[in-house]
Amino acid sequence: MIASRLQQFLAQNHTSYMHTVHRTAFTARSAAHEDHVPTKCMAKSVVFVADGYFGMAVLPANTHADLHMLRESLGAETVRLASEEELANLFPDLEVGAMPPFGNLYSVPVYVDERLASQETIAFNAGTHRDLIHMRYRDFERLVDPLIVTFARKC
Repeated sequence: MIASRLQQFLAQNHTSYMHTVHRTAFTARSAAHEDHVPTKCMAKSVVFVADGYFGMAVLPANTHADLHMLRESLGAETVRLASEEELANLFPDLEVGAMPPFGNLYSVPVYVDERLASQETIAFNAGTHRDLIHMRYRDFERLVDPLIVTFARKC
């Protein structure tokens, strides 16, 4: 099931997307495999804390977030990953670890790695470990208005 906040936002903005359901997968790579999506097009959301403020880093599933690069890109003094408890508090209507890359719906700024920004289409968790949304990247960018930065390294 798509998170209701996300579903309403997409409907209000007349956004075209496709919803698919797969077996439970706890990583973006596994979800991509289950749904037959190229890992370079599967967006994973990583929530971090930079200088005391939350942010959402969105990157392809075939990469990992380099926190040193992210810190430099943001001009921050410190960057760390958010804890599961912090995730549960920030996103109470979502399964922990299945956040869609719409941090803007939760007052969390979104930063997209340039590798993902170059894709025509992307797929991402829709709030559960079973549901994916597929949409054009340019529609996602229009709705979220993320800052494009470099912080991902190939796995």
